[in-house]
Amino acid sequence: MIQHGMSSALLVLEDGRIFRGVPYGATGQSLGEAVFVTAMSGYQETLTDPSYHGQIVVQTAPQIGNTGWNDEDDESSCIQVAGYVVRDPSRRASSWRARRSLDDALESQGVVGVAGIDTRALVRHLRERGVMRAGVFSGSALLENGALAPDAELVERVRSGPKMAGADLYGAVTTPREYVVPARGEPRLRVAALDVGIKSNTPRMLAERGVETHVLPAGTPIERIEELAPDGFFLSNGPGDPATADGPVALTQQVLERRIPLFGICFGNQILGRALGRGTYKLRYGHRGINIPVVEHATCTVAITSQNHGFAVEGEAGERFDTPFGPGLITHTCPNDGCVEGLALLGPDAAPAFSVQYHPEAAAGPHDAADLFDRFIELMRDGQ
Repeated sequence: MIQHGMSSALLVLEDGRIFRGVPYGATGQSLGEAVFVTAMSGYQETLTDPSYHGQIVVQTAPQIGNTGWNDEDDESSCIQVAGYVVRDPSRRASSWRARRSLDDALESQGVVGVAGIDTRALVRHLRERGVMRAGVFSGSALLENGALAPDAELVERVRSGPKMAGADLYGAVTTPREYVVPARGEPRLRVAALDVGIKSNTPRMLAERGVETHVLPAGTPIERIEELAPDGFFLSNGPGDPATADGPVALTQQVLERRIPLFGICFGNQILGRALGRGTYKLRYGHRGINIPVVEHATCTVAITSQNHGFAVEGEAGERFDTPFGPGLITHTCPNDGCVEGLALLGPDAAPAFSVQYHPEAAAGPHDAADLFDRFIELMRDGQ
């Protein structure tokens, strides 16, 4: 048994592996799926990305928190992760934009974290065994009946938590009401964006291109889409298992029937895949970072991309398949593991639609794929 005290914080994995460190952020108990992120920068954007809802994020970069926390870079209204794991937290924030330390931001929002553990050993373990349920425990959460809880009790708490496979999470992060992000300058196009976990940078990048974006709750009916008469329809990123997203899938099929130009990102790629009749599956440890290559097969070009997904669409590079809305094609894959990274409908009689598994709206980068928004603009103009 690993000895621990009230000044400790523990990361406990469902297979019984335990890592001991010190509290970072809030103290208490947090359960979720342990995943690792290979990004060397952009921790504020990672922490506020709704796609990480329900997950305990492990940073592979050894030192975290150097630039503190500012008021401009959040990708949503709050920190979304269930817990946070770092190796070497910076002792002070050093940026003219910082308004508080990362530690203070985590504590004020009640995010339980642990620092000082061997994250390299932890990531090797997750790569070999796959991502799994985990728990971060500190303070009073380490107690059971007034005494320090035994390791076996903490492992059982972790195993009692929900699995990510089958998790219906997008409803927890969608907007409760419709709102509009205006275009910069004179609006040229209007987009209806289904929020199943949208990041703030997406409507911002559309606004820079003269697009007025109506961000809609996940349960929006097709009648509201018709009322808006949009030039295009956008499917956002988001958390959870796409196999649970029956409502967004049905709405997507209705949009395709009406031939409204469609663009999807990440969870949106999986929703479009399901709408076209493709299956989805859970990856062993997922793609999470800002250094992941993607091949676009039509041009044989490679983009370095930002990604954050634990599920993927079934298919192989260049595969063509039939759908009720026209011929479909697997347009992009990841050369690391062959994972599907993009879909499209092709041909003059097909509905105008495409999607990618990665993030062209990446913040803090890379920006290799930002031109996909321009492709969406062209698709909408063709529709006009």
